[in-house]
Amino acid sequence: MMGAGPDLLDRRLLFFTGKGGVGKSTVTAAVALLAAERGKQVLLVEVDAKGHLTALFEHPPVGFDPVAVHPGVFAMQIDTEASLREYLKVQARVPVVGRLGPLARAFDFVANAAPGVKEILTVGKVCWELRESLAGRAPWDLIVVDAAATGHVVSQLDAPRAIQELVHVGPVRAQTDWMVELLADPVLTSLNVVTAAEEMPVNETIELVARARAELRVPLGAVVVNRVLPELFTHNDEAVFDGLCAPDAARRLEDEAGPGVASVLDGARFAVTLRRARAVHLARLQREVDLPLLLLPQLFVRDHGLRVTRMVADFLAQELG
Repeated sequence: MMGAGPDLLDRRLLFFTGKGGVGKSTVTAAVALLAAERGKQVLLVEVDAKGHLTALFEHPPVGFDPVAVHPGVFAMQIDTEASLREYLKVQARVPVVGRLGPLARAFDFVANAAPGVKEILTVGKVCWELRESLAGRAPWDLIVVDAAATGHVVSQLDAPRAIQELVHVGPVRAQTDWMVELLADPVLTSLNVVTAAEEMPVNETIELVARARAELRVPLGAVVVNRVLPELFTHNDEAVFDGLCAPDAARRLEDEAGPGVASVLDGARFAVTLRRARAVHLARLQREVDLPLLLLPQLFVRDHGLRVTRMVADFLAQELG
């Protein structure tokens, strides 16, 4: 870890965001797996309803009700109609049987016309599970959320406060009050960013951290830098490497090792160049974001199942200590 901070797993609610393609869901699943392996009961929440998160545990997609996908890990997928049904039943004391039908269609119309309505049901469900677990009515030691991408997560997490500003009295105001309180508690909650040491992800991470500090009350946790390339050669090795790439040396190597030496050397040179280019972006991230950085290496594997999730969890464990 670069820059010591509180252990993520000491909190009770972790949101993970990141630019598309940086491995946000894999890191989220790995955090849940690591926590479970340390004895916690974990609720893993997917908000985008794509069903990809449980595939990282080699488990079929799940629905709104939590399902065990691994020992200690229960997963659920946010569904706005199911969230609305639960809200009406639990909070508004409205009996609901079966599908909501016309009410659901009316809700969709209102939600599309009024920004924040769908977001409040998503965040509200997560906060409800946290509240129940704190009261001992739900078994979760930790809730891990695969949240919206960097471009949308601020509006998602700010929904309770935004509605709080619009509604000043009544049950809706009371409910958003406790949501905001839970989300703002640095002992309980943190927003964590998954990124990569590349120009666009680093730019988005720096912008998101600044925006989150300006617009959100949700505490920031750590930045997870995924797919960090290893340093194959030090600067002291460059003279030797350059010598091996010289025509005469390359021919001798090919005579000894067989064909393909030139391709190996070209690949190594490309890897070194790419790694050093990414090191520039990583250094900028270190300068401009004063949060703990957790570095995860590039995994040279093709699959994306439980094996990879466990590998990432193991590297996270090393970073967290």
